Amino acid sequence: MRELLFCSLVCVLGVKPSFADTSDPSTAVSSSLETRYGFLNLLDHRSDYGQGIYPEPFLVDDSDLEPNEARVDWLHTEADGFHSDSGKVEIEKGFGLMTLELEVPYERDRSEGITTSGFNNIDLGARYPFFQWVSPNGLVDSTAGAAIEVGIPTQSVFSKNAELVPKLFNDLKIGRFTAQSIFGYSRLFGPGEEGGVQTFEYGFVFGYTITRRQLPLPGVLEAVPFFELSGETTLNKNNAGQNSLLGNVGVRFNMKSIGRVQPRPGVGFVFPLDSGARQDTHWGIIASLVFQF
Repeated sequence: MRELLFCSLVCVLGVKPSFADTSDPSTAVSSSLETRYGFLNLLDHRSDYGQGIYPEPFLVDDSDLEPNEARVDWLHTEADGFHSDSGKVEIEKGFGLMTLELEVPYERDRSEGITTSGFNNIDLGARYPFFQWVSPNGLVDSTAGAAIEVGIPTQSVFSKNAELVPKLFNDLKIGRFTAQSIFGYSRLFGPGEEGGVQTFEYGFVFGYTITRRQLPLPGVLEAVPFFELSGETTLNKNNAGQNSLLGNVGVRFNMKSIGRVQPRPGVGFVFPLDSGARQDTHWGIIASLVFQF
């Protein structure tokens, strides 16, 4: 009788029954293996890496896959008698799972009535994921990868030394919560006191996605409030052991697309978290406009 009722319900709902034994561990293992790909099957097709889940950071280097992205950033900071404005133009292009990046920054400082300006290092970068793990229900999604950045000096007052920065990153998603982390080793090459300086760089970005249903703002698909940490520790020379840590709290909005282009504006408030950062920054404002296309 129960079998007859079950078949009737299936016919009414139009659902095709599955008679696979889900209690068999070998079935779950086989299903998991079918999603694996890449070198040594270390990647997973179920991962949301590269799907726009992770918000674009402000102070911390981006680590998500960006198929096509252009962005313009502006940062204003102030300390005792010191004002700094820096901007950058950035283009990112994806080739498969690899993201290539070009960044052109410009800086203008004013201290005691004297203004100094010029281009900083032009940065070329690349990143690629090497391991992914996704929980069976998709709630937890983690991607680890490696990246490298090369800074080309422009011979301005801010840019005399070349820079090489190998990095490791991890992008973690748990439901609507995201956590991005990146760690790098920087070495400067060239003349002057900064030549040969080695620095440990680190950053964390914590975000939570608020959907349009939860917060119906005009033209906004998603709002992502975030908290960001960006730090560096000098490893050698006279400043060995000196640390500088900045915090940034703000929000980024994923807007409705205009044709093929989706604007993603954002704004944040920057503040120092230790004495090293407080030497150059008492407070700051950062604005960012990203275009996904």
